[in-house]
Amino acid sequence: MEIILLENILNLGNVGDKVRVKNGYGRNFLLKQGKALRFNKDNEEFVNKKKDELNKKNNELKNKFKSIAKLVNNKTFFFNKESKENGDLYGSIKPKEISSHIKEKINAEVAPSQIILKEDLNKIGSFKAIINFHSDVKANILIKIDKIQSK
Repeated sequence: MEIILLENILNLGNVGDKVRVKNGYGRNFLLKQGKALRFNKDNEEFVNKKKDELNKKNNELKNKFKSIAKLVNNKTFFFNKESKENGDLYGSIKPKEISSHIKEKINAEVAPSQIILKEDLNKIGSFKAIINFHSDVKANILIKIDKIQSK
């Protein structure tokens, strides 16, 4: 499927680029989310006319995410969880829980889909995670998991 991008997308292209993607990705994600249009002459002309406006909108979005990234970059977030004797947690920590923890602690909006975990957070220790706000804006965070101290 050939599409024209309406915003910058990591590992795919920039505003106005004509790219080839798999049908499911194009139809179910890019077109549905309004991130792209099907490639044809009419849409190509439309995007070329709107390119300045789309770039301006993209830059505004990028600046918004940069301010949020400054708040969370290189921060450490602590979680206390029940664990077994060997340090394994009874349940793993998911991006949704991390997202709500960040919102609670520093009042920054981070979508769970923006959090990239390199490994499962299912044991006690420190873990690095990346928050991918935008194709050009990322933040690194550290997640420390301790077990709940029994009384």
